[in-house]
Amino acid sequence: MNLEELVPGVCVIARRAADAILAVYDSEFAVQHKDDRSPLTAADLAAHQTIVDGLQELTPEWPVLSEESAAIGWDERRQWTRYWLVDPLDGTREFVKRNGEFTVNIALIEDHVPVLGVVQVPVTGEIAWAWQGGGAWIAIGNGEARRCRTRSRANPLIVAGSRSHANPRLLTMLEKLGPHEVKPLGSSLKFLRITAAEADLYVRLGPTSEWDTAAAQCVLEQAGGAVTDLDGMPLRYNTRESLLNPEFMAWGDPGGAWVEALSCPDPDCARD
Repeated sequence: MNLEELVPGVCVIARRAADAILAVYDSEFAVQHKDDRSPLTAADLAAHQTIVDGLQELTPEWPVLSEESAAIGWDERRQWTRYWLVDPLDGTREFVKRNGEFTVNIALIEDHVPVLGVVQVPVTGEIAWAWQGGGAWIAIGNGEARRCRTRSRANPLIVAGSRSHANPRLLTMLEKLGPHEVKPLGSSLKFLRITAAEADLYVRLGPTSEWDTAAAQCVLEQAGGAVTDLDGMPLRYNTRESLLNPEFMAWGDPGGAWVEALSCPDPDCARD
């Protein structure tokens, strides 16, 4: 398997999915709700089908797990050593608000680790990709790609925050970091801004699913950062029946001592 050779084909698929999303975005679309009350639109479903069809053509022997096909049972999934993990439209709430802060996320998982990731931003045309050992790259549309490296921790710290999921406990934790500025962003754009050396940290204490993080984790890791649980262990995929992530943080500077900086011995801090 040559990961570098796979990247162009996956980028083409992501761009096709972005086109399918924008076709709905520019229309009067309806909003449904899933069992967990999260929104679902025709754009989610169109992007899902575009990506699944594209990946099955590109690598017909590898299974695809998408947010819109998450009912695949653990008995089947536990046998997978290599598979595609997809969020066809990450940030549906932002899509519904029409603020442009949503993405397409496609990751290849090998032995529980994201080894290839593509993140596409439909509205701006920004696209990021990375593969294990190959670095992280960002381009706008068909423009020239630039290789990205995360930055040393800035002062004041720039924290990429969730636009739709505020958390009082997080505010208490961030106070320990000293001077900082929170920049609200939707979807996996928070990871991309750290990758592009425009932000330093993103902490998520609310629920997320594995397809929300895998592609952006690969991109950020290959730029020099990491996505870890609050104990500093990298997120891993398809290790248990649940597809929910633990609480996590994404950071750019490996010397930032983030675990120690964000630890909270006060029992009042440990409660939402």
